[in-house]
Amino acid sequence: MSNKRQITPKKIIKYMNQVDRPITLREICRYFGLKERKKVQELLTNLEKQGKIIQISSQRYGLLRKMNLVVGRLSCHPDGYGFVIPEKEKRGDIFIKPRHLKKAMHGDRVVVRLEKRRRGRLAEGEIVRILERKNKYIVGVFKTDGQVGFLIPEEQRFATEIVIPLPWAKKAGSGQMVVAEIVRFPSLHRGALAKIVEVLGDESLVSTQTQIVTYKYNLPQVFLESALREAEEAASKPIQAGRSEERDLRRLTLFTIDGENARDFDDAVGIKKERGGYRLYVSIAHVAHYVLPDSALDREAFLRGNSVYFPNQVLPMLPFPLSQGICSLNPQQNRLAITIEMRFTQQGEMISYDIYQSVIQSKARLTYSQVQSVLDNREPAVKSKRIIAALQLMAELAEILRQRRMKRGSLDFDLPEPKVMLDLLGHTTDIIRAERLFSHRIIEEFMIVANETVAMHLTKKGWPMVYRVHDKPTGEKLVAFTKLIETLGYSFPLKKEYIPKDFQRLLEEVKGTPHEFLVNRLLLRSLKQARYSSYNIGHFGLASDCYTHFTSPIRRYADLVVHRILKKQLEHEKPKSKLIKNLESICEYISERERIAMEAEREIIDRLRVQFMTNKIGEEYDGVISGVTGFGFFVELDSVFVEGFVRLSSLHEDYYFFDQRAFALIGKRTRQSFRLGDRVKVKVIDVKPHRREIELHLLKKYHIF
Repeated sequence: MSNKRQITPKKIIKYMNQVDRPITLREICRYFGLKERKKVQELLTNLEKQGKIIQISSQRYGLLRKMNLVVGRLSCHPDGYGFVIPEKEKRGDIFIKPRHLKKAMHGDRVVVRLEKRRRGRLAEGEIVRILERKNKYIVGVFKTDGQVGFLIPEEQRFATEIVIPLPWAKKAGSGQMVVAEIVRFPSLHRGALAKIVEVLGDESLVSTQTQIVTYKYNLPQVFLESALREAEEAASKPIQAGRSEERDLRRLTLFTIDGENARDFDDAVGIKKERGGYRLYVSIAHVAHYVLPDSALDREAFLRGNSVYFPNQVLPMLPFPLSQGICSLNPQQNRLAITIEMRFTQQGEMISYDIYQSVIQSKARLTYSQVQSVLDNREPAVKSKRIIAALQLMAELAEILRQRRMKRGSLDFDLPEPKVMLDLLGHTTDIIRAERLFSHRIIEEFMIVANETVAMHLTKKGWPMVYRVHDKPTGEKLVAFTKLIETLGYSFPLKKEYIPKDFQRLLEEVKGTPHEFLVNRLLLRSLKQARYSSYNIGHFGLASDCYTHFTSPIRRYADLVVHRILKKQLEHEKPKSKLIKNLESICEYISERERIAMEAEREIIDRLRVQFMTNKIGEEYDGVISGVTGFGFFVELDSVFVEGFVRLSSLHEDYYFFDQRAFALIGKRTRQSFRLGDRVKVKVIDVKPHRREIELHLLKKYHIF
């Protein structure tokens, strides 16, 4: 067969570029000399789903970029209009009038035809095709008049009427919170139709809120039977030590350090003091040995992209027989691992490393608080003298490595994470700021250096890679950040190009001040989000030239791919062409899955915060102003890790205007101002769980001189 006749998506696009006009299926088949149209039709359908071509009314296919069309995600507003956020083009959002939504729903992937753009205004467009419906399940309140049922979505950006026939209502009562599956999406000629799949229980329970978020983000909850069978089979096989391709490290003092509630242990660490330096061992669960490419387990892991962690449960990337069983580095159990053995000087410079497959046996399962008690010389829960000595050495080396990382400009955001406290029934009893201990930093430093070592090793060997990259900061967010910082009294001039040390100096300047938390959070929001890529552009936040994710293969698919690449390199195999070909698309997909998981984990915390405050109406709190807008300001409370809003309309003692330069609300008569970082006393006056709003009333502004 000639090269011309070997049809591929790339060759179809190339041919369409050459012809430079919309073409038919018949023309494509004739050009490539093909009689069988089915394969060509499948390729064209996939190209249309990818947003590269579009089928037009005359049964012809055209290139989107030549037809003034853009692919993006629709974000709807409760008032009926929307915006499309383009996927790849470096253009701003596209405004969509209500009549131009064409029955697309919030979150859908759509094709937009651009209208003429007026100077100084957003581009406008009209949706011409819905490529992908995002929302299979919708959470809302069921209403019925006894004749027909309706779903009122909890998410106000779903403006479409959704009908639920009473036989599909699953005996839900009017006013009950339910999960509905859309069985017919809205079109120009008929409305949306849905059936109830679950009637939700007490909304104050964390389990109910977890169900809502799980459905809302379409997070997979069960594994296919074929994947479960593979997991059970893998977990039942005993681990045989003594194989030539694996080093036996079972006598080495290795142990895990994790949170109190952790059940899946990816990494174990060990250390030896040597003449003039340290020898560090980082052993990572050998998940690639059990999860083979294109297996049912692999497909299920890829679908999820990563594990999702909620306060009361985990939705694992791998079934429990693997994630909490044979892959997890449980204490006193033989486990397969990939070990990175690194030698450092007394100053923390790496002088050599070795990477190999191993059999290990973790000597203990330690928690961060247990390790911290050892480091603080308190009555330790750890009794082993060998482990205590190892922890003290680890603390020494971790601090040395941290200082070296800081010296090159790495950013160290000291932002507390929310910790939800639950009672036995599953009600939230408190939301506190989780303490960041030095024991956390030990594991952070060791995982960073292990990730860098693997990335550098495979890059030098010339292997295709999944890099963890972080772009240099640019754009409007950074301009806004510099202005905000000036209002707090700090100088941070605009530059064409920043280096990590520019931001590090600012973080050092605010350390220990009342503005420390605020500046850390504002800066983090101004930087770009880290992502996965097959192209190495470095990691700005870590000031690292070459970085990857390798140390959590139980819970991240990216790490599993890196393990597979490393395993092949260690066994002197060649990378498969299929892997090289698909690597960038894999990176894009798992980056998107990571974003979805982060949004889901963030939303469950926000929901629990609001539920927790429903019985706190009338209570008073001290707090700090964390955001200022033209219609009020946000206050982060001190005693509970919760944020609420003071409306401008509730400030009666003056007429206030929003000063955009100062990012402040300023009274016209009194000149009283409300700025970022100001300390205030507020009272909770209203809580709206479905809108996730906590309304506060200002009692007093503290004047600090």
